[in-house]
Amino acid sequence: MQTPLPRVLLGPGPSSISPKVQEALSRAPIGYLDPELFEITDRIRARLRTVFGTQNAFTIPLTGTGMAGMECCFANVIEPADKVLVGIHGFFGHRMAEITRRLGAEVITVEAEWGEVLEPAAIAKALDAAGKVKLVACVHAETSTGICQPLEEIAKLAREHGALFLVDTVTSLGGMPVEVDRLGIDISYSATQKCIGAPSGISPITVSERAWAVRQQRRAPVEWYFDWVLLKDYYDAPHTYHHTVPANLLYALDAALEEIEEEGLEDRWRRHVAVSTLLREQLKELGIKAFGRAEHRLPTLNAFYVPDAVDNEANVRARLLQDYGIEIGGGLGKLKGKIWRIGTMGSSATPRNVLLLSAALRTVLN
Repeated sequence: MQTPLPRVLLGPGPSSISPKVQEALSRAPIGYLDPELFEITDRIRARLRTVFGTQNAFTIPLTGTGMAGMECCFANVIEPADKVLVGIHGFFGHRMAEITRRLGAEVITVEAEWGEVLEPAAIAKALDAAGKVKLVACVHAETSTGICQPLEEIAKLAREHGALFLVDTVTSLGGMPVEVDRLGIDISYSATQKCIGAPSGISPITVSERAWAVRQQRRAPVEWYFDWVLLKDYYDAPHTYHHTVPANLLYALDAALEEIEEEGLEDRWRRHVAVSTLLREQLKELGIKAFGRAEHRLPTLNAFYVPDAVDNEANVRARLLQDYGIEIGGGLGKLKGKIWRIGTMGSSATPRNVLLLSAALRTVLN
């Protein structure tokens, strides 16, 4: 069996994991009802509350990727014919809308150009016209564009209209402020393989008491695997069996969250900003322009226009990977072939990695 060569992971995810997280991943597994496992999950849940900026009791490491988290969170509160407003400013907003349609919701969309942010006035207008809306949803850090969506005004509008507020924090959690309780976010899901710095396969989710009450009042049953009530019965004592959780992924997540705690959350946010700033400076020297407005650019996922002189951007990415072991991402959807997406997330967010990439790009482009 051939082992992949080491990679410098600077794409839109996954990011690299530290030696400490790698070591934790390699430990011997234990059973899904082992008391030691619940000591670990209790510690993970407490640390996730800190990273989410919440006191929500139902905060868990859901088994599955970020897309599992997305579907799980919608599925517990949406019933057929419910009205849902989805703000779309990139690829993953469209994913939200698709999932809610499949759940039978009446989906109202408010769209912004990719690279722009959703305007509160447009959300307000749609809410006023829609009548009773059960839930408002949007992406905080849009992975397809590298754009950060301001949340405060949308959260306020959702609350004023009696709607729940659901936010995708897949590319922000652990790398920039999320502030669930301060903003009034009712439901959020994320993923472990980006700013948190753990392997993929777990989706942290957090649910407010307000959203939990909506789940308890629903009439239609929830798909079994994603049912919050059943998941709560597993993660809370007396720990009723639900599924076989991935113990090794939980070891790794525990270690990654411990690293965040040791670094300090605000220092970690500052590191992401500093490394992202260095990346933009280095690529500007190469004549590579950043995508989107400066005030809305993420510090975790950076989008750049493909230079006009590049005929085949995929060949550049292929050469970076083949010759230098460096991974960056291409565009998705309507931005395919037009931008590069470069992650500065978790353990990958270092000045060393930025300088390696800029030197490699200089060689490849010349």
